[in-house]
Amino acid sequence: MDGVRRGEHPGRSANPVIKVADLAWLEFDKPDLDRTEAFAHAFGFATALRTDTELMLRGSDAGSPCVIVRRGDTSRLRGLAFAAAEQADVSHLADAVGARVRPLPESVGGIAVDLADPSGLAVRVVANTHPLESMPAQSPHTFNFGHIVERTNATQRPHRAPATVQRLGHVVLQTTKYTAALDWYLDHLGLIVSDFLYFPGQRDRGPTMSFIRCDRGATPTDHHTLAMTLGPTDRYVHSAFQVCDLDALAAGGEHLKDAGYQRSWGIGRHIQGSQIFDYWRDPDGLLMEHFTDGDVFDNTVEPGWAPFTASGLAQWGPPATGDFLGTSPRHLRGEAGGMLTGLRENNEFDLHRLLGLLKVARS
Repeated sequence: MDGVRRGEHPGRSANPVIKVADLAWLEFDKPDLDRTEAFAHAFGFATALRTDTELMLRGSDAGSPCVIVRRGDTSRLRGLAFAAAEQADVSHLADAVGARVRPLPESVGGIAVDLADPSGLAVRVVANTHPLESMPAQSPHTFNFGHIVERTNATQRPHRAPATVQRLGHVVLQTTKYTAALDWYLDHLGLIVSDFLYFPGQRDRGPTMSFIRCDRGATPTDHHTLAMTLGPTDRYVHSAFQVCDLDALAAGGEHLKDAGYQRSWGIGRHIQGSQIFDYWRDPDGLLMEHFTDGDVFDNTVEPGWAPFTASGLAQWGPPATGDFLGTSPRHLRGEAGGMLTGLRENNEFDLHRLLGLLKVARS
């Protein structure tokens, strides 16, 4: 992994409007709330609220819900909500962009300013929401590592049960306006880049993926809260939710498999972020990740640079699957159509970038 070269993107804004504290929740539309809730419980969420038209899912940590689902005609990511560090930041951001501060529904409480990123995705910054109290959490196992013995006269017997979700970790998006979207999040929300990836042989054209974290000063935070990658369409890629340890993740995966759900890729350990991961498809085909043991950085760490390759997505584990990469037969027609559309439109995804993207899946 290399460092930044002269003239390359610095990975942070010199004067952001505000600095958000965290990713608060994700908002989705789903056609079948019963089916969504059944998968959510198998995945390890708890239901915080359920009505005929809305489903609020939470982890065991105190704070915000992880996911808010509303009944809709299709399955899609509706938008992101970031938590402001202070209530005054919501008003400051609203004034800076000429937007209005408005109250949120009583089910979540608080206030928000609603924006849209350059890809058109709804982004809101919230404050003073109703905090959810913590719930009983899944306890990490006691491990014997080498000659360091912490467990005696006791066995390890992880149960095949849902891996209790603790909290929302990050969301990954694909965008046709990668550079504009990256700068927007850095300039408006004060996010900073942990790692850049570039298409093989195209570093001189700039990065094509970024792993972005919140800037909390000296307080360490997740390696990435948001990741973005250049592609032929603007779409959701996946979202990730923390569980307590590897046994919870693995046993939870066995529970999901026994329940008939589809593993997309895993188990392995990523390079950027170092998380142990396991990816699953929900009943509508959206990608969800369990993760544990991820990196945390304070604001002194500068961005790393590395080529974007399929083999470089993990340190160990099975090779990235066609389902995860979008190269399986069930995905090819949609991906091919998206590539043709992307090439015809006025955006950053040109023929040279297409050739670079095709190299990623083969490398």
